[in-house]
Amino acid sequence: MAYKHGIRIQENPTNVAAPVMLENGVPVIFGTAPVNLAANPKAATNQLFLCKTFAEAVQNLGYSDDYESYTLCQAMDAFFKAFGVGPVVLCNVLDPEKHTAEYTEELSVVDGQAVSEVKGVLQEGLTVAGKELDTDYTVDYNDDGCNVFTMLTGNTDPLRVTGKKLDPKKVKASDVIGSYDVDTGIETGFELVRKVYPAFGLTPGLLLAPGWTQDPSVGIALVNKCMDINGLFRCECLIDLDTETVTKYTDVEQAKADSGITSEHAILLWPKVKYAGKDMAYSAMYAALVAYTDYQNDNVPNLSPSNHSLPISATVLADGTEILLDNPQGNELNAIGVVTALNLNGYKAWGNNTAAYPDVTDPKDRWICCRRFFSWWGNSFITRYMEKVDNPANYRLIESIVDTENVRGNSLTSMGKCAGIKMVYDQADNPLNQVLDGRIVFRQYLAPYTPAEDILNILEFDPSMIETALGGGE
Repeated sequence: MAYKHGIRIQENPTNVAAPVMLENGVPVIFGTAPVNLAANPKAATNQLFLCKTFAEAVQNLGYSDDYESYTLCQAMDAFFKAFGVGPVVLCNVLDPEKHTAEYTEELSVVDGQAVSEVKGVLQEGLTVAGKELDTDYTVDYNDDGCNVFTMLTGNTDPLRVTGKKLDPKKVKASDVIGSYDVDTGIETGFELVRKVYPAFGLTPGLLLAPGWTQDPSVGIALVNKCMDINGLFRCECLIDLDTETVTKYTDVEQAKADSGITSEHAILLWPKVKYAGKDMAYSAMYAALVAYTDYQNDNVPNLSPSNHSLPISATVLADGTEILLDNPQGNELNAIGVVTALNLNGYKAWGNNTAAYPDVTDPKDRWICCRRFFSWWGNSFITRYMEKVDNPANYRLIESIVDTENVRGNSLTSMGKCAGIKMVYDQADNPLNQVLDGRIVFRQYLAPYTPAEDILNILEFDPSMIETALGGGE
């Protein structure tokens, strides 16, 4: 260690503030991450990580500003930096055992160190010709995710380094969609959605795979995972429409038709957005906005994210070309069930309709806020009363559920979260033979408010006011 005498400073990286905690359903996000930077790269593939802070996400999966190669990182930024909200469940599908390429590099030693400029290099299996790790050198990653070799023996000769580096381009849509291996029982990709509740005791609130769902096969696969999760739950998913081939807002309608996505559980988004100088899939930022809006609203998802502020600087295409939509153009996208973003003295999310619109006009399935309210209420009913299953089917059980639900509904109604919620137990729905068979039926009526999407103020000139003002009525 060098002898120190004098005065010095040291700068630490900016600390990301602790996020606020969402409680009504956790976002589940699939994609790729620079797992060579993770604490345990071998254990970072097709595993679910519940991350409450940015630091946890980085420790489990690594981090890079290269959003295109490492798609999960844009979600990390959107949730933990842009909106400061968590937790999220992250799942990386990039496998360091197969999504790699050979790596060779010659490095000069300067002041006892050799610094690589190549990112994604795996330290496991890395070799330096003629040198032994921890005897002749040590190796660590710098802040850019590149290897730094520190010489321990005073060596000044160039280093020839060989090994493997991550190759995100080898990850395919099929890796994200995932599969179930009947021989091994191993699940990958979207198949892991079912593990969220058993692993963490949390119900999925949103599913997304930023950077991937513009591929219709990925989008459809994600939509199919929204229903019957664990045989119990349901949620919504976010789908990005392609911005590489769909370069005009007038092309979006055909792109939606080609995608085949018309589910009430899907929210379609176009185009991409720019955050902190980097292009990001809109789904990543929109998901964080949804989570933050819910948190600000007592964790009740009855508010529409539309017309809420986005911390972005532009809306863009895949090649970075800026897209400036105005209200009529944004409304045309809303009319076909697509959410966009408009610069209304600051960028705002714009759109209230699920992908089911305009074919479906049922309020609970058309409006994003109503659809999410129904999914949330249904999921919470299941988790609240799971402990009642197998209890005696007597009047006390029925009364406790009905009364508790009506008290809960009245509370939300008094808070202005909905127009009303009512549960009833009707004997007509519960014939004796059915009750003897162990089945009880309740009916619950939910009335979340629909969004005030169109506000009209009719202006009319009133000549009598001029007459009065000029004294004409005297």
